Amino acid sequence: MRTLTAVGHRGDPYRVRENTLPSIRSAFDRGADAVEIDVRMTRDGVPVLLHDEDLQRLWGHDVRLADVTAPQLKELTDGGIPTLRDALMAAGAGRVMVDLPGATAETVRTVVGQVRECGARDRTYYCAGPATMLAVRAADPGAEIALTWTTLAPPRRVLIDAVAPTWLNYRFGLVGPELVDALHRDGLLVSAWTPDTKRAMRALIRAGVDSVTTNRVDALGAVRAELGR
Repeated sequence: MRTLTAVGHRGDPYRVRENTLPSIRSAFDRGADAVEIDVRMTRDGVPVLLHDEDLQRLWGHDVRLADVTAPQLKELTDGGIPTLRDALMAAGAGRVMVDLPGATAETVRTVVGQVRECGARDRTYYCAGPATMLAVRAADPGAEIALTWTTLAPPRRVLIDAVAPTWLNYRFGLVGPELVDALHRDGLLVSAWTPDTKRAMRALIRAGVDSVTTNRVDALGAVRAELGR
């Protein structure tokens, strides 16, 4: 039987503000095997953790991240938004899935380079759409990649060959046993995001997925124990 990987989505966001160091630590404390984080760049080229383009939803500032420097960001959020470097340190030996929303090729090179500098290459993997993952593959030919795919139409073989993903990463509502079996036959692992009910988690695990990314990693742990995964 395959072992299921439990991934904390942006850490443990139902308890602690997402994409922060306390959220990362909380996810691991509650049984996550990995955490997913979103990385964007400040105006002065520092990779930091933020899903949105601006600070409004989480931090109450109507300011675009791309318009502020790292020191300005620290002042605006009282140090609440961590750098990628700090997040990799906070994860300890835990695995980290780096999502790269809106990334450019330059952003990818900076992020991949910093992961390498931090000695975290072996415990870091990347997820996003095809263009970004092609950039990751170019920046690090040996990177572990979870190609995010948003349709049941399969990726073309030429794309799979170019990206060489370990995983295909699907929104959970698309995933069923037939899809999982087909991808496994092709030698790919299957990741699903982001179910938050135990019912959905059970269905995914019974379908044979290899990884589940969730906002409720403690609930996923309970279901995993229940089903022996």
